[in-house]
Amino acid sequence: MSHRPFPGRRSVLRGSLAASAALTVPAALGAAPALALSGRPNAGWGVQAGDITQNSGLVWVRSDRPARMVVETAATASFRDARRWRGPLLGAGSDFTGTTRLHGLPAGEQIHYRVTLADPDDPRRTGEPVTGTFRTAPERRRQDVRFVWSGDLAGQGWGINESIGGYRIFDAMARTDPDFFLCSGDNIYADGPISATATLPDGTLYRNVVSEEKAHVATTLADYRGNFRYNLLDSALRRFNSQVPNIIQWDDHEVRNNWYPGEVIGSGTAYPAGTALDDLAVRSRRAFSEYFPISTISARPDGRIYRVIHHGPLLDVFVLDMRTYRNANSPDDQTTDPVGILGREQLEWLKRELAASRAVWKVIANDMPLGLVVPDTTEGAPNYEAVAQGDPGAPLGRELQIAELLRFVKHRRITGTLWLTADVHHTSAQHYDPSRAAFKDFAPFWEFVSGPLNAGAFPASALDGTFGPDRVFVKAPATSNVSPAQGYQFFGEVAIDGGSGELTVRLREYDGTVLFTQVLQPGLVGQ
Repeated sequence: MSHRPFPGRRSVLRGSLAASAALTVPAALGAAPALALSGRPNAGWGVQAGDITQNSGLVWVRSDRPARMVVETAATASFRDARRWRGPLLGAGSDFTGTTRLHGLPAGEQIHYRVTLADPDDPRRTGEPVTGTFRTAPERRRQDVRFVWSGDLAGQGWGINESIGGYRIFDAMARTDPDFFLCSGDNIYADGPISATATLPDGTLYRNVVSEEKAHVATTLADYRGNFRYNLLDSALRRFNSQVPNIIQWDDHEVRNNWYPGEVIGSGTAYPAGTALDDLAVRSRRAFSEYFPISTISARPDGRIYRVIHHGPLLDVFVLDMRTYRNANSPDDQTTDPVGILGREQLEWLKRELAASRAVWKVIANDMPLGLVVPDTTEGAPNYEAVAQGDPGAPLGRELQIAELLRFVKHRRITGTLWLTADVHHTSAQHYDPSRAAFKDFAPFWEFVSGPLNAGAFPASALDGTFGPDRVFVKAPATSNVSPAQGYQFFGEVAIDGGSGELTVRLREYDGTVLFTQVLQPGLVGQ
């Protein structure tokens, strides 16, 4: 990989933190440190950046009281010649969170940012600035690109355990010095309460940080907000957020396990009988939009999550939403399926954007796998949750929509597609090839699975032969719900060489150990 024309993020951050200690109250606010008054707004939940492009991005913060958000950006950690951005007023209506859109940024550069919260009635009353940094997407192909991905955080009752380093996987991801983190969904487990302790197989206790909102399943807006806020209690995650921008998608556990539009919960669950999951989804989406900086949510009244992030000449990231527009979970063996897992509008959008993309690599971030069988047993019925249903023959059910998309990629000769997912709580690499498949009208491609970040690990899922998957690597436990203290937590890394365009995928363990490496060549249809 060629050397980058800027210092590594870790050295940059050290300088940025030192600068923030010396500059408690920015001069841009017109106040000296000695004039800062008591009762200042506090940004103790850290900062985040998201959806970074060549010249734009979003910066997020949360206050502990009403405040004006002010962002400064600069080329160095000293914040000399800083540019100032007047952000929104933060109040109870957004749970004191806010996002400021940055624009006109230089491409391919390290950007330092500093967020200060000011009293709305007295700009002299300011909180201590919180700093962060990110790299904008490159304008020229010669700059390398590197990112990490995973999903599934605080699931199955396994929360922040400070005795094992909390969400320690985020420190390992930061050490790879990525341009961004792609979270493949299940950022929270709204349906998964967290208790103070859980007993491990050896009789020792797994000790969780607890909060009021995580003591029960989420049903109210306050519950959902508390679920997203719970993760920010972890210092490793807050450190990571200040160093690495996010591209966030969602999946089922942001609302409830295996949910789909129109679903109504019956009796015998932790929820009141007759609970409409569409109502819970509205509350979750609002909290989701408040706690993550996402470009489409902030720009569109419908709060759409699916989008494409253009990361320079080498990479476009197509962020799918396989949850909001899907049909009901079922045996999934229907011979026609106009809705599928994406919905018709999203499918047509994806086709248009793939055909229009000129990026060397087109990463399709699918929050559910294509050829791995994911059963849905929440209501006791033999239904299926993802695309595959275990029938290795011709496409049925949701497979029909994926077959349509794969055929489109082949016939439009779209090169460099790569599928990345999480969801199944193990890590694996699948190569799909028409020579092994029942459906043959597509070009070979790869799908890589990684996760969980901090949740129960599970045995490998069965494969469905419709699209001819060959699982060339897998690491998964032999038993279900293995705790983060026992390992089996994973993330993936993608590195694209700016000179050759070659793409390397590495599947890694929670400590950064490389388990599997696959090198892919540019310019091939499918991949």
